[in-house]
Order: sequence, then structure tokens, then C-alpha cells
Amino acid sequence: MAEPLDIALIQTRTPATSATGLDHVAPLIRQAAGEGASLILTPEATNRVERRREGRATLMAEADDAAVQGLSALARELGIWLQVGSVMVRAEDDPAGRAANRALLIDPEGRIIARYDKLHVFDVDLDTGESWRESKVVRPGERAVVADTPWGGLGLSICYDVRFPQLYRDLAKAHSDVRMITVPAAFTVPTGEAHWQVLLRARAIETGAFVLAAAQGGTHEDGRATWGRSTVVDPWGKVIAALDHDRPGILHASLDLDAVDRARRAIPALTHDRPFRSASDA
Repeated sequence: MAEPLDIALIQTRTPATSATGLDHVAPLIRQAAGEGASLILTPEATNRVERRREGRATLMAEADDAAVQGLSALARELGIWLQVGSVMVRAEDDPAGRAANRALLIDPEGRIIARYDKLHVFDVDLDTGESWRESKVVRPGERAVVADTPWGGLGLSICYDVRFPQLYRDLAKAHSDVRMITVPAAFTVPTGEAHWQVLLRARAIETGAFVLAAAQGGTHEDGRATWGRSTVVDPWGKVIAALDHDRPGILHASLDLDAVDRARRAIPALTHDRPFRSASDA
């Protein structure tokens, strides 16, 4: 029987620059570590939430970003595993000069041991009048990533990815011991209110894994509003911890990792794939 894993999800209202983003999130990470969390997770865009055109000129490469450097040092100081939901950094070799929306996993030595660039970019037009074209400013990633941790495989995803179940099935089947999947997010308010929790529960049920979703919340400096409500879902689809607000804060949860094996034994859907002819075939 595995020992319970104590985790903490950090909910933020990240400012518009990496230096202020680090100042905002670091005290919450310190508090969560002091309260016993071994694995701490932060939301999408942990370093900066800034969509205004003038802010794009200040994007830094990953190695030069103040928040990335500071978070690596903090993980080393506190001796924790830190899953940085994502950082917005300058993409390498992108002709359009776009950013990478990049998840990082940092070990207790402060080393970045896994990186994942968001695969699905948020290009939508909502009935509320909100229009988003993330593809104009973010270069999509090209591969799925599962990272090794002391507690098993950790599948990485980011926000809009949650609407693409094929990614999560791939993560669950790509590694012999995937027990947790992350969904750090900066969900809009209307989509969060309608879809946030049901999508997280669906991805947990489909994969038989814990889904860990740290979120941005509230109205940010650049004018956008995000949903908050950070959530942890167990492999049976039960919400075992959730914040009920959009304010900065900490969500603790204790994970019974043996629940993954129990769920997958009960419903071994990951082993039941069958080939079929696509409905789009003539």
C-alpha cells in the first residue's frame, strides 16, 4: 500500500511581469511547503498574465526569465517537487516571434526535469463577445509529455488541452505507471462556469488517474477575468478537493495513489481499444 501523497495546488491572480509574478506566487509556495506538501502545483501562466501588445516585447527566454530562475531556486531551498503549470517564455526559433506556453517540472535539487509546450491553442469566439486568438501569440507544441516522479508518471497538459480527450488517453497509456495528470489553467469565466469541473471529472474517469487542476482566478492587470476554482479529482471521477472562489489561495489534498489501480481494475477501459473504420471514410 502506497503512502498518501500530500499535494498543494496554488491558485493565483498573476500580475503582468515575471518579477511581480514571482513575488506573487513565492509566498504561497512557501506556505504550502511549510504545511507539509511534497508536490506543489501552480497554474497556467504562473510567471505573467499579459495579453496587451506592449507587454509582449518583454518576454524572455526560459533561461533568462526571472520567475523560472526564482522558482527553481525556491524548489531547491524548500526541497520540494514543483510543477509549474506553465510559464510564458519566448519560443525558440519561431519565425513569428511567438511565445511558448510551457509547463515545467522542477525536482528538489532545483533542476528542470521535464518540459511540455501546450499543444492546443485557444482560438474561440464566445457568445459573451469575448474573442481569443492564442495562436497569434503562442506557438503550439508538438508532443505529449509524461514525467517520472517518485510517485509514478505525471502527465502534463495545459488548460484548453482538457477539451481533447485523445491527448489524455495517450498520456495514460504512454507510461506504465501514470497516476496523475495536471491541468493548470486560466479558464475564462463563462467557459469555467459551464465546463470546468465536468471536463476535469471526465478526463479523470477516462484515464483512471488523479487530475490536478491549479487555476488562475479573478480580474488581472491586463483586464481579463479567470474562473479560479482549483480542483483535484480522483480516478473514479470524484472531486476530493476544490476551492469555491477565484481568490489567490492554497488547496491541499492527500492522494491515495492505490486508488488508480483500483479504478483501472474495476473498469479496464485503457486495455479495451479496438480498431474501427472512421465515420469520415467514404
